[in-house]
Amino acid sequence: MDPRIELDAVGGARDAFGERVRKRLRCATAAAVLLLAAVYAAFVLTGTGQRWENAALAGRHLDESLAAAHDASRLLDHITVSSLAAAVLVLAAIGLLRRRYALTAAAVGTVCGSLLAAEILKRYVLPRPDLVDAPDGLTHNSFPSGHTTIAMSVMFGLILVVPYRLRGLAAGICYLWAAFVGAYTVAAGWHRPSDMLGADLLVLAVVCGLTAALARTGRVRRAGGRRFPLRALLVVLPLTFFALTGLVTGTILLLDSMFRLDARDPAVPRLAYESGHALAAGAGAAVTLLLLALLRHVDLDGPGPRRSRGRVL
Repeated sequence: MDPRIELDAVGGARDAFGERVRKRLRCATAAAVLLLAAVYAAFVLTGTGQRWENAALAGRHLDESLAAAHDASRLLDHITVSSLAAAVLVLAAIGLLRRRYALTAAAVGTVCGSLLAAEILKRYVLPRPDLVDAPDGLTHNSFPSGHTTIAMSVMFGLILVVPYRLRGLAAGICYLWAAFVGAYTVAAGWHRPSDMLGADLLVLAVVCGLTAALARTGRVRRAGGRRFPLRALLVVLPLTFFALTGLVTGTILLLDSMFRLDARDPAVPRLAYESGHALAAGAGAAVTLLLLALLRHVDLDGPGPRRSRGRVL
């Protein structure tokens, strides 16, 4: 067979695979943006949503394991400009050492772009109207959460820049850190539950958009080699458990507390607070699983060297 025909066939298959990856990432980007808008509309632009989240902030005073010990504020104080810069430098160092310059740009862009978008949305685009005559301390805008944005974007940036075989391990380790950051922001009273949900969806939209751009330039290929069953056992199954448990439990508690809001039930703050934590943990695991699923069998290291008649082309 003519080597040029063989190379054209390989290149065509690679282009077709990259186009499929790009289309599903673009769909995921659009879906994440729509869900972000829905979360904002439901929890920020309705009186019921605002009352429920105010109740969740009130319920944090009942959490002896986190807020009472002031662990939340102490941990969040470590997330500073310096620590963010250090995280970005680590991502850049990994990518540059691997000589994956486009991936490095995508990973760093995920962190910087997500944080910039979060600040613009929070300060200028998505206001929080006071619909329930809340006290002054509860009327400030905090959607989406900057701290959760940092944690999730660093995790997703690491997923992009590490080798394919280490992607699941990076997700499994970093998710625990990101989940704790989200939980602590509510425990410290810095953010509402919807702020974390919005941050998760925002970062997902940014990382999918940037990865779709990589696919458009032909820098993705189908991953080859052996499978990694331990990754499914140690990463995918726990994330699936956290996602299902958090979302189902959080939804049940959310509906329970919503029905009790008008009755001024004293149990509402506790239920709302627990629901917010469960939903945040479940949503974080769900978007992490979704990104791993979107990148399943997708190697982002770019096309490898082509061989023909024993020569590397």
